[in-house]
Amino acid sequence: MPSQPLVDLSQFDFGSPLFTLEQIQEINPQRHEFSQLTAVIHVDPHEHLAVGYKDITANEFWVAGHMPGHPLMPGVIQCECAAQLGGFYARKFDVVDGQYMGFGGMKDVRFRNPIEPTCRLDIVCQITRIRARRIVYFKFQGFVDSELMCDGTILGASIGDSANK
Repeated sequence: MPSQPLVDLSQFDFGSPLFTLEQIQEINPQRHEFSQLTAVIHVDPHEHLAVGYKDITANEFWVAGHMPGHPLMPGVIQCECAAQLGGFYARKFDVVDGQYMGFGGMKDVRFRNPIEPTCRLDIVCQITRIRARRIVYFKFQGFVDSELMCDGTILGASIGDSANK
């Protein structure tokens, strides 16, 4: 059974991001083909919630090989989009120590429908637990045209010395 939406996405203006790709890259280390977050459009520090999106183009690195003739966004890349949003939020809003957020694990992840190029994957992340400013658990959901495509829980782990933030 699909989970309830964490937030009503229709209330947000996706055309007016709070943080652009350039601003995201001031926090997140991913670059080039592995930059999987286009913009952040909403943050709620009281609820530890963030909303962002990934514009999926026909030029994504995975299009030619996954699956030839009928490209589908790999599930691991969908999870990476969510992890990058969660990592951005956790570091930008000083939830964790460390230079970076790393992928520490996943739980109860479901891929509900295929995602094809030339759409926008809307992503919602909400922190559910913080351990010692080093480990963060967050729920995530991914939507295309308001349809739930993926969801689950991701564990983020801080990496590196916080003095070098």
